[in-house]
Amino acid sequence: MNLTPEQIIKRPIALTEKATRIKAEARQHVFEVELSANKIQIRAAVEALWPGVKVVAVNTLVQRGKVKRVGRGLSKRSNWKKAVVTLDAQSDIQLFEEAGEE
Repeated sequence: MNLTPEQIIKRPIALTEKATRIKAEARQHVFEVELSANKIQIRAAVEALWPGVKVVAVNTLVQRGKVKRVGRGLSKRSNWKKAVVTLDAQSDIQLFEEAGEE
């Protein structure tokens, strides 16, 4: 199954405390990715979407869907995959415009 980089990388997860901390300290970025994508495809997608970025390592985990109430019954949310991408010292990904820069 051939997936484009836009299909592999669904969205960045940059607004959590942990994602902000590891971005500043360890040069790691967190993304929601396609459930069927592997580490090699994720590395290639990041390097294709942001030219000049060198990926050192990719760690993945599957977040299990939570059970939530829907009316009187219960329903389960879908499982999704999270990827933590480590960049080399010279690379950086700017996802949002930094506040205060003018």
